[in-house]
This record gives sequence, structure tokens and C-alpha cells, in this order.
Amino acid sequence: MDYEAYFAEQLRSLKDRGDYRIFAELERRAGHFPSARCHDDAGIEDITVWCSNDYLGMGQHPEVIDAMVEAIRTHGAGAGGTRNISGTNRLHVLLERELASLHGKDAALIFTSGYVANMTVLSTLAKRIPGCIVYSDAKNHNSMIEGIRHSGAQKRIFKHNDPADLERLILEDDPAAPKLVAFESVYSMDGDIAPLDEILSVCERYNALSFLDEVHAVGMYGDHGAGVAERDGVMHRVDVMQGTLGKAFGVIGGYIAASHNLVDFVRSFGNGFIFTTAMPPGVAAAARKSIQIVRNAPDMRERHQERAAALKASLSAAGLPVMPSVTHIVPVLVGDPVACRRASDLLLDRHKIYVQPINYPTVDRGTERLRLTPTPYHSDEDIAYLTQALVDIWSVLELKRAA
Repeated sequence: MDYEAYFAEQLRSLKDRGDYRIFAELERRAGHFPSARCHDDAGIEDITVWCSNDYLGMGQHPEVIDAMVEAIRTHGAGAGGTRNISGTNRLHVLLERELASLHGKDAALIFTSGYVANMTVLSTLAKRIPGCIVYSDAKNHNSMIEGIRHSGAQKRIFKHNDPADLERLILEDDPAAPKLVAFESVYSMDGDIAPLDEILSVCERYNALSFLDEVHAVGMYGDHGAGVAERDGVMHRVDVMQGTLGKAFGVIGGYIAASHNLVDFVRSFGNGFIFTTAMPPGVAAAARKSIQIVRNAPDMRERHQERAAALKASLSAAGLPVMPSVTHIVPVLVGDPVACRRASDLLLDRHKIYVQPINYPTVDRGTERLRLTPTPYHSDEDIAYLTQALVDIWSVLELKRAA
């Protein structure tokens, strides 16, 4: 086999479909977010970022930066090993205690990313609980899908955000079989929110473990930023809370919060935890400081929601096809992968605005979109300029406007 020719052909096919990913080379500048510098063959240009997952700008917060720098000076750059072989730092333990407190759980466990957390925890639980059946929302993140797949457990896919369909599937299975229901609170591409109370009621009715991914909600919702489950008053009913340190908290890493026994079970049997070098102490210190700040900053969350509402209103008034969203995520429908890529390129070239195109397989074909993520730092002038720029691009590309 000619391996190089095969690789080249597959990449060519990806480009022809419009699904090839091009990475913008950015230089984030602390203190200037959401501005950044973009590097390409033509040189360096100042741009405005409208698609960052650093939802609250905590990655540039001076206290978070100071915490990381101080920890690096004190403890060094790396952890020195896996958690079970010399790599458990005091800062890891303090971060896990902070996360357990945030979610009102007995214990927490940190991972190197949210992806690794989902993969490890779901695969470990579903594989090691004898005869476990997993029920997964149809729009769950790839990390959850892969974790379930790697477990080898039986799985059922219930209709997106549909507790009745979940119950229907459970009733078709053995009542005595162990069950695990995996779902998200905020779905990151559509900006919709799961009916947590109804889904948790189904879990409780049939003795199923509930696994809730709050990656796009922690820091953003609830009185203390613990997520939608806190906002809705159901956090105590969730068996496993999963979240990230790389979005609203502005650093990197993933975690779960749950009972002592469940956390210790994953710590003891989860390969993705056991065999991975531990998070650098500086990251742990920065994440803990960020959580402490966000927990006590409801005004930041209020400002963020106001910015999202202002952006939706501006785009809608301009006749742009804003997709329905009840969260801080603002998707604008394009509906074609090539046009979506072209729209992103033109925004950067003509208006110095960076928005990454979202194409298949992240979203279904025919629903390609620009996913906008306003932050508390985007001004009214930024919103007005973005709106004008999108109107221009929609005109140039003759894209479909809102009905």
C-alpha cells in the first residue's frame, strides 16, 4: 500500500467537501482579551476573537496568572509523574477539595482534560459494573460517545433532551440490570439546555446512575457558578458531575465530583487516570484561584448573559439567521460547509474578525454554522461591528437570511 498517497487522497476528499480544518495561529495577549494577534504568511494582524471558549476571560485574569506563576516558581513546571507515582502535589488535593465543595459532593478527581475525564469515567463505570446498560443522549459529545464505546457495555441512544424516550428505552430492558444515563446540561453547538429535573426523575424511578456533563455550564450558571444543576436546584440529585477547567475557568483540565466511593473507584480502576502524567501544579493553582473568583462573582455571570442577549438581538434585527439558543452560545446558520469556510475566511480577511466555521462531524450536514461566543469583554461597539460584518459577508456570498 502507498500510505502517503492514501493520506493525501483522504485529505483531498476532506478539502473538497469543505470539512478540512484550518487552524488560525493566534497570539493571545493578557489584558487585551478578546483582541489577539493573528499570524499568517502575509504577516501579523490585530483581530477580535468571537469564538473563544474562555467564556469569562479568566485565562487573562491577573490573579489567575499570578497564582500560576507563583506555583511554577515554588513547585517547578511539571508534576513529576503520574498521580500514583510521585505526581500527586498538594495543589492537586486542594483543587479537588475546591471542586467537591463547588458541587456539594463528597469528593472530586481531576484529569488532564475534560475529554479524558469523560472517556475514563464512562468507560470505567460502564465496563466494571457487571451487566451495565448505558443510555446516552443522541447529541452527546464525542468524548462521551467514545467512553461508552470503549467500555464495551450495551448502549441505548435516546432522542435528544427527551425524558419520555429515555423511559421508553429503560422499560424495554431488564428492570434488575444496572443502568447509567449520560447526558449534558448545555449542548455546545445548539445552545439548548437539557430538562434536568425530568431526566433525573427517570433515573431515580429506575435506579439508574446519572452522569451529567456540565462542561459548557460550570462557571456560567447557578448562584456560585456550579452549573445548570445548581441553577435548577437539582445538583444534589446528580450522581456524577463532570466539568472542565478549560472553558469558563480559563485554564485546562477536566474533573468529576461525586461520592467518596465512586471517585475512589474511578481513581483505582480508571486507566485514563492511572497511566497519565499528572496536571502541572501551576495549572492546578491557577484553576483553583479561578474557581474561587468565579464562585463569588455573580455580576460577571449577569454581564455575560446580558452580552449574549444583546448579540442575539443585534443579529436578529439585522435579519441574520440566528439559531434558537437559550444560553450564551449564539449559532448563526450557514447550511453549507464550503460557504461556512468561506464566510469565516472573509470575516478574517475583510473585517479582522475570527470565527471558526463549525462543520461535519461536529454538527450534522446541512446545519453548518458560525458559532459565536460573546464574553463580558465584548463591547456594544464590538457587537455592532460584528453585525455589520456578518451582513456584508451574507451579501457577498448570497447566503440565506432569516425568514
